[in-house]
Amino acid sequence: MRLSIISSAIIAALVGFGSTIAIIIAAAQAVGADSAQTTSWVTAICLSTAAISAYLSVRYRMPVVAAWSTPGAALIAASSGISIEAAVGAFLLVGVLIVLAAAVKPFGRLIERIPTSIAAAMLAGVLIRFVMAVFESAQGAPGLVLPLVAVFLVVRLFNPALAVLAVLFVGLGLAFGSGLAQPVASELTFSTLTFIPPAWEPAILIGLGVPLFLVTMASQNLPGFAVLRASGYTPPSRPILAVTGAASIISAFFGAHTSNLAAISAAICTGPDTHPDPAKRWMVGPFYALCYLIFAAFSATLIAAIAALPPELIKTVAGLALIGAFTGALASALADEEKRFPAVLTLAVTASGLSLFGIGSAFWGLATGLLVMTLDVLARNLRKPR
Repeated sequence: MRLSIISSAIIAALVGFGSTIAIIIAAAQAVGADSAQTTSWVTAICLSTAAISAYLSVRYRMPVVAAWSTPGAALIAASSGISIEAAVGAFLLVGVLIVLAAAVKPFGRLIERIPTSIAAAMLAGVLIRFVMAVFESAQGAPGLVLPLVAVFLVVRLFNPALAVLAVLFVGLGLAFGSGLAQPVASELTFSTLTFIPPAWEPAILIGLGVPLFLVTMASQNLPGFAVLRASGYTPPSRPILAVTGAASIISAFFGAHTSNLAAISAAICTGPDTHPDPAKRWMVGPFYALCYLIFAAFSATLIAAIAALPPELIKTVAGLALIGAFTGALASALADEEKRFPAVLTLAVTASGLSLFGIGSAFWGLATGLLVMTLDVLARNLRKPR
């Protein structure tokens, strides 16, 4: 045991929670969740994250840490006209699909065959709206937003992982110091879970559930496995997916969206700074889980504090937190020259907010990209000399 085990767990938990909780709040607001349901959402997903991280780290003796799907939360936040009950139905579908991907090999292979460029372009189309919102917010509150952007740019030169956390703390100081934030109750309130019955609406299941599943697999689980492998571990993918999928199903009944492997937080926990001996880094998992248990216990107070902040601050923190994910998604989308045109169309359709037959733009962007890519492949085959 080393102090670095504990410090890595705390930093990873603070970075994961503090830099993206604003996106969860925005997602809850987008589907009409009330204050009790929003608290239940955050509490359930923190409990799910803690349970997954503790169990998998101890079971497999490697630093397997979980997180919520930040791009998935952004996808939910970008939706409209969806009730919390219908959203819970979509969350349950995602959990079932993840379990199926673990249990049924052909299904898992089918998901893996979706081109990375098309899946990344869909994700980039969702995230671009949040990144643009940072600079749109600067028009209404330049004295708050522009200094935070400057803090972000300076801190990321030295430690990119802490840049968003620095923005959050500086933003809190500016908001409360300048009187832009509303008064917050001083007492701590313990969180509670609220059961939310699912509603099964086919358009929401297709328009939200399917893209949420693909985004979670492509932008969270696959990079999470890659981080572990890059650190010298051989994670058992199917059992891990089964555990995260089962946890997602349980937590969905309390409003939480998908739980999955962490990527950025995992990078903090899996390197030599955590422990020089790779065989002992698994101990970071239980401490990481403990941090999320604390977040779960006091999520009601944390959410109330966030609700008291000016909306421009929330949009700025969320947008800056997603710049890294947007950059990676855009780079992956445009990396393959042959698939660049369908990827650009996927991004454009997704970012447009198009909604047809009650199905959101993320699905139509994905469908457009796959259709155009198929037509391109057929055209190239026809042009080949026989």
